[in-house]
Amino acid sequence: MNRGKSGDATLIEMDRTVWSNGGGEENNGFHTSLDKESFQLENAVSTLSVVSECTSIASVCSSHSSVIGCERCEKENTEPQQHLSSFMGIWRKRALFLKYRSRVDKQHQSKDSVYFRDGVRRIDFVLSYIDDKDEVKKVERRKEFEGNLQKAGLELETEDKSESEDGKTYFLKVHVPWEVLATYADVLKIKVPFKANDIPENKEAPMSWLFTPIRLPENVMHPEPDYFTYTFDKSKIDFFLIEDKDTLFPPSTRNRIVYYILSRCPYSKEDKAKKGIKRLLNNGTYIAAFPLHDCRYWTRSRDPNCESERNELYRFWARFSRFYKEQPLNLIRKYYGEKIGIYFAWLGFYTEMLFYAALVGLLCFIYGLATYDENVSSKEICNETIGGQIIMCPLCDKKCGYWKLNSTCSSSWQSYLFDNTATVFFAIFMGIWVTLFLEFWKRRQARLEYEWDLVDMEEEQQQMQLRPEYEIKCTDRRINRVTQEMEPYLPATTQCARSLMSGVTVLFWICLIIASIIGVIAYRLAVFAAFASIMKDSPTSKLEVVGSLITPQLATSVTASCINFVIIMILNYLYERVAIWITDMEVPKTHLEYENKLTVKMFLFQFVNYYSSCFYVAFFKGKFVGYPGDYEYMFSKRSGLRNEECEPGGCLIELTTQLVIVMTGKQVWGNIQEALVPWLRNWWVSRNARNHPESLYSRWEQDNDLQCMGQLGLFYEYLEMVIQFGFITLFVASFPLAPLLALINNMVEVRVDAWKFTTQFRRPVAAKAHSIGAWEEILNMIAVFSVVTNAFIVSFTSDMIPRLVYLYTYHPGTEITMEGYINNSLSVFNISEFRPENRPEDGENPEWFNSLNVTTCRYPDYRYPPGHEKQYKHTMQFWHILAAKMAFIIIMEHVVFVVKFFVAWLIPDVPSDVKARIKRERYLIQEYLHDYELDKLKVQLSQNRQNIEECTCPTTAAPPVKLEVFSDCLT
Repeated sequence: MNRGKSGDATLIEMDRTVWSNGGGEENNGFHTSLDKESFQLENAVSTLSVVSECTSIASVCSSHSSVIGCERCEKENTEPQQHLSSFMGIWRKRALFLKYRSRVDKQHQSKDSVYFRDGVRRIDFVLSYIDDKDEVKKVERRKEFEGNLQKAGLELETEDKSESEDGKTYFLKVHVPWEVLATYADVLKIKVPFKANDIPENKEAPMSWLFTPIRLPENVMHPEPDYFTYTFDKSKIDFFLIEDKDTLFPPSTRNRIVYYILSRCPYSKEDKAKKGIKRLLNNGTYIAAFPLHDCRYWTRSRDPNCESERNELYRFWARFSRFYKEQPLNLIRKYYGEKIGIYFAWLGFYTEMLFYAALVGLLCFIYGLATYDENVSSKEICNETIGGQIIMCPLCDKKCGYWKLNSTCSSSWQSYLFDNTATVFFAIFMGIWVTLFLEFWKRRQARLEYEWDLVDMEEEQQQMQLRPEYEIKCTDRRINRVTQEMEPYLPATTQCARSLMSGVTVLFWICLIIASIIGVIAYRLAVFAAFASIMKDSPTSKLEVVGSLITPQLATSVTASCINFVIIMILNYLYERVAIWITDMEVPKTHLEYENKLTVKMFLFQFVNYYSSCFYVAFFKGKFVGYPGDYEYMFSKRSGLRNEECEPGGCLIELTTQLVIVMTGKQVWGNIQEALVPWLRNWWVSRNARNHPESLYSRWEQDNDLQCMGQLGLFYEYLEMVIQFGFITLFVASFPLAPLLALINNMVEVRVDAWKFTTQFRRPVAAKAHSIGAWEEILNMIAVFSVVTNAFIVSFTSDMIPRLVYLYTYHPGTEITMEGYINNSLSVFNISEFRPENRPEDGENPEWFNSLNVTTCRYPDYRYPPGHEKQYKHTMQFWHILAAKMAFIIIMEHVVFVVKFFVAWLIPDVPSDVKARIKRERYLIQEYLHDYELDKLKVQLSQNRQNIEECTCPTTAAPPVKLEVFSDCLT
């Protein structure tokens, strides 16, 4: 069959007579007007009596060739096709009666059902609308749209507004019959089983009994048998294992096919370019379009023919008490489709791998606690005779006074918990961990691709399906070089102009983020002096437990982090809409291209939005401050905003604070948005109907009251997890407990997402996906970048390298010790050389300060003291430390990258057993197809000989019934 388009053609004609040899049962005798018919028992009985008389005649006539007539036809002076059509009608009625008798009577049928009123045809999709008689255009659109749906073979049934809860909403139920299913299964290349899998399963791993507590029942984990599959071809119907045509395609596949038709069906007679359910939803013609959940989530359906998979998902997956259980991925895939299934598979695997990173990070933190008392530097800072005698220079101009080093005693101890020898080990470990995570995910993904029949689903297959918006907006046509057929396209000049405008918009918003970050930095610089002045004699400083912790530095850092978080969320909210708008403006050709472009825009913005404040603290704060005689300012000296300094313990503890606030705040806020907001909305919408019995509160009304996930719902789930992945990899050297926080969050996240999908959202339209898409490349980019950032954090943000240089090079005496490090790391400045604009104002200095006795102050740097021939110039130790830092960065990066590439080379992307199964399946497909075609040819030759001998009279073949099929495939 030609699935392409010629010129402006959008339809493919399909011959329905292909199915006449199957006895006609595939059509089930239903038509769009069936809901107006009533079948009485006596009529069905009479039908059965007629069937018994005509069975033998039907079998004789149907066995003859369509070209050769039969003698009985000549004797009765009746055309063969008239006999066949009458017999087919009888068979249809018989099939209808048998199926109708197996269902409950319409008068006693519950409205909590997924079937039409006849109890036979399944509801595959539901459209809802409010009949506004003043809007004539909407009525005309619906009439034309529904008429075209019927021409495409779909069967419709309308629930009157009098049956709805609000008394004004109509519900249009859509059923896709077998002929349409078969046609679009062929068009969309859906795979169907043709042979049971004969490859023995792998033996259980040793000690597998240890994982028994986390296992789920076998019928939940593997709801379907394992088969070898092949792309469906309706011309080879008997090649496949089809026990029941009603259950061959699961509901997720059926609703995907219906949505494919809905999104391409025209609704205007004048302009055929106006088509698609999406545009009808946007202009208010319909208010909702969704497939049905199969039951209420908290109980099984009363209909024995209903799978009640939603209830199983809720009981075994979507409850918080199941947080320690494995996920039923096969059931998720069967119910929601491969795209959602692959997301939960990735999220579950990511959470599993986080366990190992969290364990090592926790051990590093425990190491810091265990060696707490061995921290010589903190002891010196807290010592009254050492730290208590060191007077530090003011941290800001005029409003800050002199202070003693021992006032930072608590922060120095806190900093040591994260800034110790284990930090280097953990940074290297995380560089290797992220490689293992990505490589093992490729193997898990390859296994899922095979198990879910996605091996041969390449990008080209997805690119076959043009976006309806692309077809509508692209009025120009050209010949496709591959198919040699006409296709829509966007001229290069238009495409460049749109891309340029898109790029400028993204750049503008990134600059807006950077401007907001500069504003936060200015806030930090301006407020620090105020906090220092206010908190100098604050009552909080006298509190026994937390008094020493509440410092101007902490107050500035916490308030700035909170303000930064609020700015992040506001800009994020605004940019989401801008990103969608500019992506729509670019008019991407396919759904895959649309998602990739939106993913890149959103992540680029989010990267700058979420990580910029952490980058500032890690790599800029305290690095360009000058020295007391010549301070550096943010804009100029006139601004009075002097660049911030790090505490003697370094900026690492502040980076930790920033990371915890932004990361934890985002996770908490995200969970509130994901769980609480949909629940409150659903509660408000269904508050009048939630106590109604299922006999009154119909299944379509229940789902209509739920929230719509939206086209980009899954995109936001990925974005949230990838941003978190960046936090625990890019800055993990500053906070080894970050993977532990992420692990706890993800254990909740899996169940929150599961609960949300199962209970609060309408059933999304199923979609195929063989990977996580562009997110995989983004994760690889973050993995490489994280090695660089962690190496710089250890070198420039942490105090690790200066301590090691002192320990092995500059310590006094022969014994290797850290004693004297604090004094060595602080330079001296003569107070009399302070400029008037830098000198503290009267009253800002503490009571113990006496300018007659104190002539110098200290500041963290390596410079020559006053009176030296190179006073205030960098000492040789400064250059040694800088060389050691650069050497560490180069060595760490090369070691980690070598290990990363070696691990990536060592671990194959596809497991060996999966390769064997793929080869076995391809071999069987060739073998079975060869045997099938050979047997078919033999039967055809045999029948031709027999027909030539028995019948010699010519006849006219039955005229085929044409069915319109919407297709925008390129090949």
